[in-house]
Amino acid sequence: MITVVKLSPTGEPKIQYTGEIIRRLAHGIVISAFCRHPPKDLGYTRFEPGDHFTEYYYADRWYNIFDIVSSSGQRKGWYCNIAKPAIIIDDDRIEQVDLLLDVWVDRHGVPLVLDEDEFAADASLSEEERLGARQGLRDLLQVNARQEEPFVFMSLPEAGK
Repeated sequence: MITVVKLSPTGEPKIQYTGEIIRRLAHGIVISAFCRHPPKDLGYTRFEPGDHFTEYYYADRWYNIFDIVSSSGQRKGWYCNIAKPAIIIDDDRIEQVDLLLDVWVDRHGVPLVLDEDEFAADASLSEEERLGARQGLRDLLQVNARQEEPFVFMSLPEAGK
C-alpha cells in the first residue's frame, strides 16, 4: 500500500488516503484506489463509494490524472489536478501540492477547465507555481487532444450494451 497526501499550496495536508501500486513509469507511478467517501455531486459528474480510480502521478509533470470508473464498470471520465510534480517517497508515500486548477475530461474526451477564479485569486501561489500550473494545463490539454495514455476514449464498454 502507498499513502497519497494532497497538500494545499501552503503545504498543509488536505486529503490523505491509501492505494495500491500497479505500475511504475519512467518518471512516475500508477496506483489503484477506491472512493470511500459519501456520494459527491459535482454537477459534471458524481463521485460515489466504490468508484475505482487509476491514478497517474508524475515526478516530471505539473499535473496528475485520475481515470475514474464506476463500480458497475462504466467509465465516468478523468479528473485531473494541476499540481507541482509529485514527490514519490520510497514506494510508501506520494506527496503533491495542489495548485487549485482542475480539469474534468468526460468519457468522450471533452475537457472542462475548473476553478480558474480560485487559481487567479489565490495570493499564496508563487510566480514559479503560476507559470508551472499554466504550462501543466497546456501540456495536459495537449495529451488529452492526442489521446495519449491514459486518455483512451470509449475503451470501456458502456453499461447495458
